[in-house]
Amino acid sequence: MSSKISKAAARFSTLAVEKPKFRYLSAWFCPFAHRATLALEHHSSRVEYEWVEALGWEQREDKNNVTGTGQEWWYHWKADELKRANPSALVPTLIPVDASGKSDESKSVYESLVTIDFVDQISGASGFDRLVPEDFFEAARARIWCDKVNRELCSPYYGVLVRKEDSERKEHFDNLIKGLRNFSKELSKTSGSLFLADNQLSNVDLALVPWAFRYYVFEHYRGDEYVISPERYPELQPYFEWYDYVMEIDAVKRTLPDKNDYLIHIGKYADSSARSKVANAVRRGVSAHELDDEKDEY
Repeated sequence: MSSKISKAAARFSTLAVEKPKFRYLSAWFCPFAHRATLALEHHSSRVEYEWVEALGWEQREDKNNVTGTGQEWWYHWKADELKRANPSALVPTLIPVDASGKSDESKSVYESLVTIDFVDQISGASGFDRLVPEDFFEAARARIWCDKVNRELCSPYYGVLVRKEDSERKEHFDNLIKGLRNFSKELSKTSGSLFLADNQLSNVDLALVPWAFRYYVFEHYRGDEYVISPERYPELQPYFEWYDYVMEIDAVKRTLPDKNDYLIHIGKYADSSARSKVANAVRRGVSAHELDDEKDEY
């Protein structure tokens, strides 16, 4: 009997420490996917994943020079696995993998903000390691601000780059600065530099990091008046302190794309040759977060 108990205990112990595993359908350049990468890396001791580059770019002929740049259009190619696992065929998409190594596409998880919460929950983390705070009220506040960050600090990024008229670009940029002012005020409500008190990393921080890191492209493609600096915007000091702190976190540093490589990539948006769902939505006159799978498909 003791032998059977020992074997059962051993099996239970193995199951107890087995980490959740995923095929992670991603794209190195995508800031939406970057959110999921950040969550996976934050919980890398508790969750395993296999990176699959599932979305990229290919050129197709622009016979009528619609881009106005003399360049051919750039379209996304998408892996068949991504098309099967996600009805929108967008990254990030997480596909669970069982102990035998078999993936289950029927249980795929997608939408960037959802993936942060999902990875946080399935990791089994508790206390300070949680990205979604355990306090119910703080969790609600964080989710509210994830949505605000998405609408006010991420979507305008594409308006600055995709819209062709200077007045339209400036309007999107001004909205972004307004959002940063509101974010700075919210940061001032808690101790430390991050959104939650005492520098606990959160879903709100991860929602913004990919775009905050990428704001540097404005100067290159839109000029000096689009630089976001402490000298020009001293009222954003809490945001700049947040930026300096969060960019030094190991899980963040090891996920950042090469700046020169990304600058080349985003040029497709700045010269209107990109034909992605996000670019098409902004070109159509709505915000990036309002994209429509049917209207903005290519």
